[in-house]
Amino acid sequence: MPVVAALYRHPVKGFTPEALVEAQLTAGDWFPGDRMYAVENGPSGFDPLAPVQMSKTRFAVLMREASLARVRTQWDETTNVLTVEGDDTPSLAVDLDSADDRARFETWLTAWLAVQGQDDVDWGRLRLLASGARHRFMDSSKGHVSVLNLASVRDLEARLGLSVDPRRFRANILVEGWEPWVENDWTGQTLIIGPVALKGVKPIVRCAATQVDPDAGVRDLDVTAALIHHYGHVLCGLYCAIESSGPIALGDTVSLHDPSPRAPSLRDSSLRDPVSRPE
Repeated sequence: MPVVAALYRHPVKGFTPEALVEAQLTAGDWFPGDRMYAVENGPSGFDPLAPVQMSKTRFAVLMREASLARVRTQWDETTNVLTVEGDDTPSLAVDLDSADDRARFETWLTAWLAVQGQDDVDWGRLRLLASGARHRFMDSSKGHVSVLNLASVRDLEARLGLSVDPRRFRANILVEGWEPWVENDWTGQTLIIGPVALKGVKPIVRCAATQVDPDAGVRDLDVTAALIHHYGHVLCGLYCAIESSGPIALGDTVSLHDPSPRAPSLRDSSLRDPVSRPE
């Protein structure tokens, strides 16, 4: 029986995943504590009073700068204090409700990147943005939760002959017990975890962020090229919307509600001959 193997939130987009034992999901909402903040790289045009979906390229994210993985953050939801530290750098406690403290974080990160940054990134003024009550800094406007099939990751590992850390995919709910790549067929399908129903929105298209080792903060594996080479697509994971409220926890069973027969689709591309790696 498929089960929840791990739960993660990412309070600041592009920064440290935080492992959870349980989470309270709310219908129509986002995964709790996930992508509430983002670091703007120069003026992005984001308006917290009228928030709209924006490209990840307007923010400080792993796709642009691998060394951000070496900035360790921890969010205390009770006090709304973010603790941040980096290599050989004293830690900093930031009250996210304080404009002065947010400015201290921006100064700290600007100085840290000036020394540690590896990629050729033209940094603008860094500014820590809050998403507001009805927005999150997700890469999908409708996919409020991201689900990762661990069997798909292991299938990729087997083809590469290398270990692939699931944290590269920065998902919220990691599931053990499915067949590899079945999630590519589940747009419109309903997943049941305890009292919670999730509706599949679309498979997740992967970007250069997956190239980054989540501990070392260096680009060491071209995951997107590997997906194209071995499967003919760059998908891994499923965006979902929350349709009913309730708690979920590690070890909860996961079922597919009333699945309908579907024609062969992207998951069957794992049986295709490899395609050439793009130049």
